[in-house]
Amino acid sequence: MSPRATRNREGRMSLGAHLVELRKRLVLAAIGVGLGMVLGFVVSGWVIEQITIPIETIAESRNASLNFDTVTSSFDLRLKVALTVGVVASSPVWLYQIWAFLVPGLTRKEVLYALGFLGSAVPLFLIGCSAGWLVMPHIVELMAGFTPSENATNLYQASYYYDFVLKLMLAVGIAFVLPVFLVLLNFVGVLSAAAIIGGWRIAILVIVLFCALATPAADVISMFLLAIPMIVLYFAAYGVAWLHDRRARRRSDALAAETAPL
Repeated sequence: MSPRATRNREGRMSLGAHLVELRKRLVLAAIGVGLGMVLGFVVSGWVIEQITIPIETIAESRNASLNFDTVTSSFDLRLKVALTVGVVASSPVWLYQIWAFLVPGLTRKEVLYALGFLGSAVPLFLIGCSAGWLVMPHIVELMAGFTPSENATNLYQASYYYDFVLKLMLAVGIAFVLPVFLVLLNFVGVLSAAAIIGGWRIAILVIVLFCALATPAADVISMFLLAIPMIVLYFAAYGVAWLHDRRARRRSDALAAETAPL
């Protein structure tokens, strides 16, 4: 049964229908991630080589190496890499499932919105992941600079090191997508442009706190490199929502004028 068929007279879905829809979206998203993991496992060796470049750079001036401290840690790392690549590669699938769950039973117009969402959210997610990737080596090298002596050895536990890289990349990627959600929620009438701009102070505070947590406290430059584009995207989302609300208001006024009695 379709989501629209399970709505009540007020046009709302029941709790049971929401749970069924959630299960459906989770299954489809999981299938997409699973297929992406196959690709991820194939390229996992190359990815591991790339993420260890900062450690190799540090090793040129001091003792540093990636440490696999258990028998299965190297295999575990490949699985984590495969999962991450699967999440990134399948981003069009699970991003669409998120949107389809937020707006179930899509009309033809809402399907166009969803396609526009994918066309903007996927590139922004990949750009965000790339931004996290570009900032990551500077963070690792900066932290290594606090090692008290050049004779000391920096042993990076493989699982911990990769978790750091993973969280940074995915967190920044998802943060870059959030403005697109604001725009799409505005387009379907859930969120107004006034509501978006009304919380700009809180939004900037949250963005700065997020960037401060994602980057070391001593690396102010990296924090601003992440914060500035996220703030720009937030205000860009408001600009698009404002234009949409103004157009909708004009259309509503014109319709009211046409239907008004003479």
